[in-house]
Amino acid sequence: MSEHINESILNDEIKEHLKENRVNHMEYFSDMERIPHDIMDTVVRAMEEYDYDKYTGQDVLRALDKDILFPEDFAALLSPAAIPYLEEMAKKAQIETRKHFGNSVYMFTPLYIANYCENYCIYCGFNCHNRIKRAKLDAKGIETEMKAIAKTGLKEILLLTGESRKMSDVEYIGMACKIARKYFNVVGLEVYPMNSDEYRYLHESGADYVTVFQETYNSNKYETLHLAGHKRIFPYRVNSQERALMGGMRGVGFAALLGLDDFRKDAFATGMHAYLIQKKYPHAEIAFSCPRLRPIINNDKINPMDVHEPQLLQVICAYRLFMPFASITISTRECERVRNNLINIAATKISAGVSVGIGEHSENEENKGDEQFEIDDTRSVKEVYDAILERGLQPVMSDYIYV
Repeated sequence: MSEHINESILNDEIKEHLKENRVNHMEYFSDMERIPHDIMDTVVRAMEEYDYDKYTGQDVLRALDKDILFPEDFAALLSPAAIPYLEEMAKKAQIETRKHFGNSVYMFTPLYIANYCENYCIYCGFNCHNRIKRAKLDAKGIETEMKAIAKTGLKEILLLTGESRKMSDVEYIGMACKIARKYFNVVGLEVYPMNSDEYRYLHESGADYVTVFQETYNSNKYETLHLAGHKRIFPYRVNSQERALMGGMRGVGFAALLGLDDFRKDAFATGMHAYLIQKKYPHAEIAFSCPRLRPIINNDKINPMDVHEPQLLQVICAYRLFMPFASITISTRECERVRNNLINIAATKISAGVSVGIGEHSENEENKGDEQFEIDDTRSVKEVYDAILERGLQPVMSDYIYV
């Protein structure tokens, strides 16, 4: 039985907050940049109309027989009818991956520089009402962490903060980008959504790409999960990738947190969102992440009981076949065995030497903050590097050079 997060598991404090917080999740705050909603409206409408039970095995086989897929083919590959054809999907996904990426598997690591947050998201360890140890690295601490990471040979870093403009303002993130550029060839961001001029400032400070987890594209479900803060505003988050591209970022990443709601509909919406952005901004580098829910501090009941490994494989293969040029990241939310399997099929990017706490890459124990969620693959950079080689693949630290 599906165990989506719902109000039945909320504690009394959260229920009281729900009653008090009546901000319309579809209305912008005054400081939020408004852009046309054509892509968002198309994505949400397509998701609402997506009836995955109508597809048959023949629909799946027709999709697998095509060289170029359209949204209807993508829909078939995400349907329950595709489960018996997972082996065929994986084989074709592997062929497409090798065709467009060769044997390369790109490596990076995330660096959490702050875990203060102003949002009330009931599934996240950083949420503002969760009693965890908060911390924020200063410039010296950020540089110390980056030096330690750079010594492993990695050339790409993903900077993350909790979603707090007060504690992690744009200038602070920009400072981190400037430091990162001293040590890394590629700098990514996974921070709170911003306006296009703020994304431009961060791009000029050294950031290359932006990833935003939409969490769920079901706006009604979204409202019940995000009880307060800027993140509560659904359309502002959906349009983040477009604003990032308007601000000059060369790449954008898309993800739904699989297990928050109907994962098939969320995966379909994620793919459609990326597809429409690619059509409107053909120069953009597109990336997918495929995170499943993980337990968090003070709540070990949060888990995607309906998104098992076959379903995760199905989603990843469907992404690859629908958008063969897109990068696909597989994170340490998944175990070593699953990650090793997926880089051999369709994933092209893998994290290594991961810590999701604050200040854990260096020897300095001061100012450590608690983690956002529990990871499952704790291998070092060298261990992941060697595992990639053992599978006849080529680990790549960086494929981008500034001139």
